[in-house]
Amino acid sequence: MDFRQEYVTTLQDLQVDKKKLIRKMEEFSSVYPVSVVVPILYSDLKRKTIKKIIDKLNECGYVTDIIIALAADNEDEYRESLRVFSKLKPSHLVVWCNGPSIKKVLAELKEEGLDVTRYKGKGKDVWIALGIATIRSHAIVVHDADIITYDESLPAKLLYPLVEPSLDFVFNKGYYARIGANTLYGRVTRLFVQPLLEAFVEKLGERIDFLNYLRSFRYPLSGEFAIKSDVALDVSLPADWGLEIGLLAEVYRGVSVKHICQTDLGKYDHKHQHIGDLNRGLVKMSGDILRTLLRYLTEEAHIDVTPSFLRSVKVIYRRIAKDYIRKYFSLARFNDLDYNRHKEETTVERFAEVIMVAGERYIKRPAGSQIPNWFRAMSAVPGIRDMLLAAAERDMGLYSK
Repeated sequence: MDFRQEYVTTLQDLQVDKKKLIRKMEEFSSVYPVSVVVPILYSDLKRKTIKKIIDKLNECGYVTDIIIALAADNEDEYRESLRVFSKLKPSHLVVWCNGPSIKKVLAELKEEGLDVTRYKGKGKDVWIALGIATIRSHAIVVHDADIITYDESLPAKLLYPLVEPSLDFVFNKGYYARIGANTLYGRVTRLFVQPLLEAFVEKLGERIDFLNYLRSFRYPLSGEFAIKSDVALDVSLPADWGLEIGLLAEVYRGVSVKHICQTDLGKYDHKHQHIGDLNRGLVKMSGDILRTLLRYLTEEAHIDVTPSFLRSVKVIYRRIAKDYIRKYFSLARFNDLDYNRHKEETTVERFAEVIMVAGERYIKRPAGSQIPNWFRAMSAVPGIRDMLLAAAERDMGLYSK
């Protein structure tokens, strides 16, 4: 049984009693209110996972608020979303993140020189939802809306280390085994991020604490995490696919590692992205992740990113990634899982090309696309969080009729 500890504290599920855990959460949350944030696209409402997630959230008696961070193209989609989530029993708020009411509030930030309206996607939606959730919650859990294996213990596992009085954690990252349809998934983590981090260590040495920190996370691209409100207000979120890595980096920058943990969420399955190209899918995701990593390595370790540096990293990455393919083939064979080595090799070749292309883009534009933290937004427009909450509540009242 695995109880090995990492650089960050690792909370394995050795014998977690889910019912007892939930009872404890109900006790703690009466003192420390907690929220659940679910970023979602309107298209995700068509998935079977939504009904299951709603049903299971209805069993989460320990949750004070549920905030649905919705991206919808028009009023009809927003109305339909309200209808779907009307089945939620706990107090909930469906925030139309790209709707006219929220845009109007964000326009006030733009007038003060903080243009959040230029960002699109999950990063901005999570940022909006965190701003609202921090008004009345001690801790917040964020998870995706496409989790096939979802149950009511998932938010509890993530929140428990943050609200249990004898513990002292402020951020908790979920990890899990990405297995579905008798196949290993998690290709970007397995075949890009893990070998890339090792390539950086081989190139730069083990002296860089930031790399050791990132390598200790068993699933750094997990979309599931919990965070205390005061920490959530102080992080700048990347607006692209670098969100998960960027969040880990921001937490590292502002919090001692002893207050960070990761928690075992068991087996896990959700929707799977196509490999894509530089503008979409897993290839685009890997490029965004690389640029985020390079920016933080420049800031934290003061490395000089040059074309020759990128070429070296690319060569080292390819060797290490091919070693990982052998390891994962062995794991799959031992567990009688399907494993196509040719497809895995092809995926690694695609990822390797990203290193030069995305890296050179970083050299030309190293600033990246980060949303300002909430402390800065609150300084620019005092009361901005309450304005967003009021706008979302008005939308729900208007469009639910």
